[in-house]
Amino acid sequence: MFRRTSTTLFAGSVVLAMGVATARGEIFPLSANMTNAGEPGGVTPTLTAANGGGARPASFGTATMVLNTNDPDPANWFMTFTAEVNNIDFTGTQTADTNDNLSNAHIHASDTVTPTTNAGVVWGFIGAPQNTADDVVVTPFATGVGGTVTATWDAPEGNNTTLGAQIARLTSVHAYVNFHTTQFPGGEIRGMIVPEPSAAAALLAFGCVGLVRRRRRS
Repeated sequence: MFRRTSTTLFAGSVVLAMGVATARGEIFPLSANMTNAGEPGGVTPTLTAANGGGARPASFGTATMVLNTNDPDPANWFMTFTAEVNNIDFTGTQTADTNDNLSNAHIHASDTVTPTTNAGVVWGFIGAPQNTADDVVVTPFATGVGGTVTATWDAPEGNNTTLGAQIARLTSVHAYVNFHTTQFPGGEIRGMIVPEPSAAAALLAFGCVGLVRRRRRS
């Protein structure tokens, strides 16, 4: 059985793809607050149950991520991802409705994306595209509607891209997390990925970007 531990370092002299330097000595956390209103135009006014069942509860969620490059070999870098989602059916049996069924979930990014514009998928972790080879754990709530997701974006993975190629976007509010449902295949809840205050302070101090390394031990 393998266990991961996460540490970080600042190394402003190391330059990655996208022309971004790594950071040494700090954990680099990111987060996203996902809501219906986060989808461009919002979906709340039309959040309905199937078969004329009326309005269904607003869905929402949070995601946290940690990036680090605490390894001289970029092949060992990775990003951890954890999300908790409410009022989206993770199994298709948590409610009798079908509109709230989870279909897929991704991280999207581009150099120009904003909260009101869309971007392509750079990493899929539920459904299609599926861009992570392992480390995805989807756990439906024992009671209620929703669930949790943990996953790992390893260095070589991505949707026609790699983790290293997306560092600048992930750390500069040019990426978002999107959970899609049967009713809203384009996305039902969405949140921009933003640096946590400690990470933002590190960026200001060093002009650097943080990533996460993988350390395995039995």
